Amino acid sequence: MIASSAPFRSVVLDVDSTVSGIEGIDWLAARRGDLVLRRVSDLTQRAMQGGVPLEDVYGTRLAEIRPRREEVDALSRAYVEAIAPGAPESIARMRRTGVQVVLVSGGLRPALFRLAFHIGLGPSDVHAVSVRFDALGAYAGYDASSPLTTAKGKSQVVAALKLETPIVAVGDGATDLAMREVVDAFVAFTGFVRRPTVVERADAVASSFADLERVVLLS
Repeated sequence: MIASSAPFRSVVLDVDSTVSGIEGIDWLAARRGDLVLRRVSDLTQRAMQGGVPLEDVYGTRLAEIRPRREEVDALSRAYVEAIAPGAPESIARMRRTGVQVVLVSGGLRPALFRLAFHIGLGPSDVHAVSVRFDALGAYAGYDASSPLTTAKGKSQVVAALKLETPIVAVGDGATDLAMREVVDAFVAFTGFVRRPTVVERADAVASSFADLERVVLLS
């Protein structure tokens, strides 16, 4: 890897409502009708606002939905279609200066590979939750041991990655804010949703990837 000329040497990006404008679990829930969507969306909002620990709702949401393999593949396309304006270009410019970019998400890992490829990243740059399917493509469970199914899990994953410092983490929710404990700066991304409790504790705020690029490259 070339030496970075930017103030930050590593960027950790959340995916849902940050790199892409959808919440993947809610997108899947919508395929099960309004009642399931309302229940799952409410749990998602409470977890992202810090009102309930993610570990208390993660398995519950998936059990409500039981997504099939083909639905997760469709979600991967939806992530790309809803990508944040300018994100691929900004990420490419960051990487050209030697900044390492990784995705750390509580989402389903197979659904994120297409998005990662679209922004120039590979499978090893994707840190998310594995999901299992049976031979017919039916839902067969998820990796309940993953730290990313817990409220503080992202900080554990980032610490274990041993990224080159200084590190900036970027996200919109309470689970993203948890990374602030193990990075040099946290940026609240408000391009899709603005959560006051997250914004208030952030070191900087970015409403677009152009804003984020300025923080990363010009700070």
